[in-house]
Amino acid sequence: MDGPNLVRRGAAAVLAAAVFGGLSTWTPDPGRVELAAAPVPARERPKPKPKPESNAKPKPESTPKPPPPDCSRVKCVALTFDDGPAESTGELLDVLAAKNVRATFFLVGENVVKHPELVRRELQAGHEIGDHSYTHADLGTASKTTVMSELTRTQDAIRRAAGFTPVLLRPPYGSVSKRLTKLARSMGLAQVLWTVDPLDWEHRDTGYVEKRVLKRVRPGYVVLMHDIHPTTVRAVPRIIDRLAAEGYAFVTVSELYGGRLVPGREYGRTGRTMRQGEDSGAAQGLP
Repeated sequence: MDGPNLVRRGAAAVLAAAVFGGLSTWTPDPGRVELAAAPVPARERPKPKPKPESNAKPKPESTPKPPPPDCSRVKCVALTFDDGPAESTGELLDVLAAKNVRATFFLVGENVVKHPELVRRELQAGHEIGDHSYTHADLGTASKTTVMSELTRTQDAIRRAAGFTPVLLRPPYGSVSKRLTKLARSMGLAQVLWTVDPLDWEHRDTGYVEKRVLKRVRPGYVVLMHDIHPTTVRAVPRIIDRLAAEGYAFVTVSELYGGRLVPGREYGRTGRTMRQGEDSGAAQGLP
């Protein structure tokens, strides 16, 4: 091997040894690692930029319900339903919601216990609720002890179901007495009777109920129906449509009489106690 080649090879070997040897023994600069890993002092940390104030307007509160119509100027009618709640009450509530109509329900305590969810639904929909005794007893002839038991048990059942205490009473059969009036007054309950009875408890016929209501209703009247009968529930849509077409406004009993009713006083009374199922409209000589 000639001299120059030997020299070049020797130089290359020395250079390679230097390079690889240096790489194998190289360590990071401690100063640089320490600098990169060291936390930034709090005083040197950048302060967070304040969030820009929101220009969004606060959400408006729910729109208040419009005031009830003035029934001294408008043709008002109060639809009332007794003896529930029952399974058919749910269907009736659907109908009333679709028609944007509020009604008054007089509840039997035993049925409140069976269907507390329907009581809550009635209140949430804006309907009015009243006491109709616990067992649908004849309060006009009952003893003081029985009357108090029937009313307080129903009040308690409604309160447990929906957190609400009624201020209206509909005596079953329209049966009233001086004793009942005194007790109702002491409990803060106004007594609500009716002025139209389609006898839907006797005639389980949708067409019959519809025709009888439409024939007898007048402005300011209280219509009695029973939501425990599906045949009655099926009559309600056409009753509402026909009366609305005639210009009637649908209100609760309290709205019909201008606000809170006087405890103990009777409203919608025909002038005498009605027997079970008797039509007060007929009693007054109405068509």
